[in-house]
Amino acid sequence: MIKRLVFFTVSLTVLLFIVGCPQVKTKPVESSKAEPPKVKAQPTVHFHDNCADILASCVNSEGMVNYKKLKWRRFELKALLNKFDNLDPNEYDAWPQEDKIAFWINAYNMQTLKIIVDNYPIESSRFYRLFWPPNSIRHIKGIWTDYKFMVMDEEFTLAEIEKRFFRQQFDDQRIFFALSQASISSPPLRNEPYYGYKLNQQLDDQAKKFLTSPTGFRIDRDTKTVHLSAMLQSTWFGDRFVSKYDTDKKFKDQLPAVRAVLNFITNYVPDPDVSFLEVENYTVAYLRYDWTLNEGM
Repeated sequence: MIKRLVFFTVSLTVLLFIVGCPQVKTKPVESSKAEPPKVKAQPTVHFHDNCADILASCVNSEGMVNYKKLKWRRFELKALLNKFDNLDPNEYDAWPQEDKIAFWINAYNMQTLKIIVDNYPIESSRFYRLFWPPNSIRHIKGIWTDYKFMVMDEEFTLAEIEKRFFRQQFDDQRIFFALSQASISSPPLRNEPYYGYKLNQQLDDQAKKFLTSPTGFRIDRDTKTVHLSAMLQSTWFGDRFVSKYDTDKKFKDQLPAVRAVLNFITNYVPDPDVSFLEVENYTVAYLRYDWTLNEGM
């Protein structure tokens, strides 16, 4: 009995000692691994999605357009273009430059579609059919200069968008291969919108697709002739390549605009063609531009 009392007394004393002692808080060990720097995320721009449905349903993989179907959806097309007009300029200003470029390419191409739809089927006169086929867009008078539309509450024509943004503000010559002229010899219209996050990939794809097609570039090795799209003449888009692609190291017998275009082309055509362009003697000729409507599907 005495032993049990002593054991109880000792146990109670130890318990009171533990409870009465102040607890020591241990400091957590800090990791020696440095945290990665925070990367400022670019804003996600969803505006371009507005164009996705019409392009996917009315344009095929070759860039041919079902204008009959698009004519049935002309009210949707008009509503879509109203969204370009109603966009808040402050929202646009906050976008990365790639999304701004994508916005204007999409605006240009969608407005081109609307102009065609408003004049479809194309009416032609007997006189002008002597020069162009009945379904040529050249029968639509003033397609680039006379048709006005609104973007962010400002009036534009196709020619004004091209001059202000694609020739002056944005110095990227690949843009010219993204603009649809609604014709057979035009760069193909994509069946998806342009997006800022993948713009570089899309523009490279457009340039390669056009310059590896018979309407964009081809070499006649028998006659030693390099055939280029009429779009690449200095009087059209050719002079816009000089600032970035002119060179004095090759193509020395060509004029500056031609040198610059050839230098650009070497980035997108197969190696045998590059070798021909760089070391062979040849003449440069421009392909006849086919203004026939890019109608298909």
